[in-house]
Parts: sequence; C-alpha cells; structure tokens
Amino acid sequence: MSKHSSEADVAFIQALAELLNKNDLTELSVKREYGTDDSLDVRVVKQANIVTTSYASPAPMMMQAGVAPPLAPAAAAATEDPAQHPGAVTSPMVGTVYMSAEPGATAFVTVGATVTEGQTVVIIEAMKTMNHIPAPRAGTVKRILVADGNAVEYGAPLMIIE
Repeated sequence: MSKHSSEADVAFIQALAELLNKNDLTELSVKREYGTDDSLDVRVVKQANIVTTSYASPAPMMMQAGVAPPLAPAAAAATEDPAQHPGAVTSPMVGTVYMSAEPGATAFVTVGATVTEGQTVVIIEAMKTMNHIPAPRAGTVKRILVADGNAVEYGAPLMIIE
C-alpha cells in the first residue's frame, strides 16, 4: 500500500465517480503521483463495470464495481430503479460490502428489521479500511439489494429503508 492517506484516496475516487456520472463519460483514467515509487492509478470504466486501482508499491489492487450492464430501453422502463427510491441507502464509496462485523456473525440488519438513524447497516471495505455505513434515517428495512462480499461502486443502492 502507498504511504499516503487512504481516506484522501477514497475521496479522490468518489470525486472521479461523480465527475464520470455528471459529465456522462464512459471512461476516466488518472495517475496521481505522491513521490518516488508511490503513486495511485485509477481507471473508472462505466460500461465495463470495472474500477481498477493500483499502487506503485507494493501490489496492485482490483475492485469489481457492482453495477448491472445497461438494460435495453424497453427493459429499463419495466424495471424499477432502486437508486431512485426515496428510502434508498446508497454506497458513499467504492469497495466491498459486508453484512456483518466478521464472517459468521449475525448480520447488522435483515429485511423487516427496524433501524434507528445512525445505526450501522453494513460495512464497506475500501483500501483495507472498514467503513461503518450508518442508516440515514429510522425505519424498517424493506429490501436489501447487495450480498455479503459483493463489490459496490459509489452511489450504488445498498438497501431500502422506509
């Protein structure tokens, strides 16, 4: 891993994802130099659903973005977009989602569970950091849209809380 702050890199990658979506781009590639043998390469490809992150030291890391391929217009109209639901809880970062604190432990939430605002609903691992994702509002978990261990991208819907 590089010698710089992973939180700064997560914020940088989030900004790139926003830039990609805001400008309706399909691909974005950036190399950020931190010094000798310390850099961050980020490639975001919307259609291929891949976000590649590699470091000059020590080993590259690859994350598969959790987005379905684009639907045909007729299929898109027939399918509800969970990200547009008013109760959607979306991913604040690119990473791997975990439904419990450790393997084999009870899940933070299940469908039908009542949650309070600020309660941890999932963990997203991004760049070897475990980020607890809180419920943005109190309510009942109506749908869980991700599976334990799946990769997610910035803005991907994780669950619906009503």
